[in-house]
Amino acid sequence: MSLAFPWLLSAQVSHPNIVLFLVDDMGWQDTSVPFWDQETPFNRMFHTPNMERLAQQGVKFTSAYACSISSPTRISLFTGMNAARHRVTNWTLHRNQEVDSKHKVLDYPQWNVNGLSPTTGVERTCHALPLAQALKDGGYYTIHCGKAHFGAIGTPGENPLNLGFDVNIAGHACGGPGSYLGEDNYGDFPGKEKNIWAVPGLEKYHGTDVFLTEALTREAIAHLDNRDKKKPFFLYMSHYAVHVPVKADKRFYQKYLDRGLDKRDAAYATLVEGMDKSLGDLMDYLQQNKLSDNTIIIFMSDNGGLSVEPSVRSGKPNTHNWPLNSGKGSAYEGGIREPMIVSWPGVTKAGTSCDDYLMIEDFYPTLLEMANVDMPKTPQVIDGKSFVPLLTGKGQNPSEGRSLYWNFPNNWGPTGPGIGATCSIRKDDWKLVYYYETGRKELFNIRTDISEERDLSAEEPERVEKLSEELGNYLREVGGQRPIFKETGKPTPWPDEIKDSNNPYSTN
Repeated sequence: MSLAFPWLLSAQVSHPNIVLFLVDDMGWQDTSVPFWDQETPFNRMFHTPNMERLAQQGVKFTSAYACSISSPTRISLFTGMNAARHRVTNWTLHRNQEVDSKHKVLDYPQWNVNGLSPTTGVERTCHALPLAQALKDGGYYTIHCGKAHFGAIGTPGENPLNLGFDVNIAGHACGGPGSYLGEDNYGDFPGKEKNIWAVPGLEKYHGTDVFLTEALTREAIAHLDNRDKKKPFFLYMSHYAVHVPVKADKRFYQKYLDRGLDKRDAAYATLVEGMDKSLGDLMDYLQQNKLSDNTIIIFMSDNGGLSVEPSVRSGKPNTHNWPLNSGKGSAYEGGIREPMIVSWPGVTKAGTSCDDYLMIEDFYPTLLEMANVDMPKTPQVIDGKSFVPLLTGKGQNPSEGRSLYWNFPNNWGPTGPGIGATCSIRKDDWKLVYYYETGRKELFNIRTDISEERDLSAEEPERVEKLSEELGNYLREVGGQRPIFKETGKPTPWPDEIKDSNNPYSTN
């Protein structure tokens, strides 16, 4: 392994172990750790002592962003590309099959429905050198555990072993579990037809009362024990929790009922606490095996918390990430702002917080820099920027003057605030959301209005025009896609082609 960043030696050994702990569909407020400037009722609802423990020994990021849907986030994470460029803009499953719900006005572009591919020649994929492969080539032993959701069924990207992982535990093409229950064989229901959503590779736990989150944790620890100890390791601990179908983890359920929570909220809270126990078990393992001082732990979620489905949570839909507006699938903060914590022994200052913003594609160059692995020659353009300076306090702040971009020219299906075919930009404190169907533009000052309740587009027309121009130019530059009007067969305008957001064009 080459020594790409010699200055790191003053803080720790040159090639630290890395645990990337990714949670599925976990909202910014689904934790007892406040990521706002005050504690909220949602923070008091959940019990995540190990997230608290991690935050106490590392740095908490309060403005960490991802995409609003799982697959775009995971492809950006493993390619370093913005979703507008890699074009995996909705969730993937079957080969060559769109998942966009039908719409009365719009058709949707030919996006990369087959996901990430490590090889050329696979139709409708993003060809890239995956992060795990770059780390493996740099000398790391790489372990995948849990949800993969990188490529469609029948494509190379569905199998993490094709993406640079030495070990694959329970990862396949599907983006959710058939069941969390060992009694249900994790979705491979006894006596029933084969279920594509069944979690693979955990047959030893079939018919037991071992919850899926616990089974994954046990397997991850077992493979850490059996790893090639001559190499540093990269553990991608990618939980299926807290994705639907929500099932109560009986280890924690009664205490939430005793606190008076609705059965739906109690079951959801057990998913969160089970995930947190997994984090604690891994931290304990590292400590017991004298690995803590040389292991980086990064905690992140792939998109905002699900808030459109009343069968999952009690209360009014689209309110479960408050003070953030809306949830999963939305261009608003509730859909894209994530709970993130980084502990890097000898580097991060314990118990601190950072409000500088960053984006999911930043993880690719950041992890390589943390690992002291040279940036390899890649077939893809790397859009991400290393946030190591935010951890070390050395070098230029990557968020200063930077713009973040989102493009979702698709139809997820559910409806709610900010959900639909949109593109967005955040620059400094300002965020512009553009709706492809109507041409409507909304402008928010995120610093003073984190809930995005006050649209300032009419009061700030020059700012709207400037951000629209920057967003439109970026999307054209990276080959971003846009929906098509059914009636005319023409693409919707780019945001800078609509000059009056108070009088958007009509599609009726």
